[in-house]
Amino acid sequence: MAVTDEAIEKIKAMIVAGELRPGDRLPREADLAERLGLSRNSLREAVKALSLIRVLDVRQGDGTYVTSLAPTLLLDALSFIVDFHRDDTVLEFFEVRRILEPAATALAAQRMSDADIEGLRKVLTSLPDDATIDELVANDLEFHHRIAAGAGNTLLCSLIDSLSGPTTRARIWRGLTQAGAVEKTREQHAAILAAVATHQPELARSWATIHVAGVEEWLHLMIENNVRTIRNTVP
Repeated sequence: MAVTDEAIEKIKAMIVAGELRPGDRLPREADLAERLGLSRNSLREAVKALSLIRVLDVRQGDGTYVTSLAPTLLLDALSFIVDFHRDDTVLEFFEVRRILEPAATALAAQRMSDADIEGLRKVLTSLPDDATIDELVANDLEFHHRIAAGAGNTLLCSLIDSLSGPTTRARIWRGLTQAGAVEKTREQHAAILAAVATHQPELARSWATIHVAGVEEWLHLMIENNVRTIRNTVP
């Protein structure tokens, strides 16, 4: 194991064991390096790495602190990474969404309050009949975020939000090229809302699966058609 990796593991072990808790300030660099049996340089590199993924917060002139370790904070790094996906891997994001979102929607059908359901309804009804593709996609993102938040699990919500960005371009592409895509999206959102509002988790799960799988299937066909076209045009 590389020296820096060893240092990261030792700091992580302190956090997992409860020796360092969210909000705690790390001991002085020299003291912590001696305590962990590390060089100050390897400890410094470990702190830098852990600060990049939002586990530690280095405050100039004040010291280094353990962050809140909240899922939304830690998953910021995931959001940054997935923004660099390639077009041919976007289907993998949809596969993960198809696993996570139906589960979140079923939980939302059990846990969302009347006020949250009304808020979800307002999101759906706020979309004008002559909405642009940009407005549709923004509305879609907000709708799915509220469903994920309604599941009552911050980690699940953060994961779903992190996966939404890489699939945005596919949503726009579908809206521009597939006949009836806008109407189908609105109808399926309305069906999901109805299932959540009447607290029918399995029905909500089914509609969420249909909704995400529909976009996934369309994208798969588009990618296949593009590959076929390229093959047919290459001498």
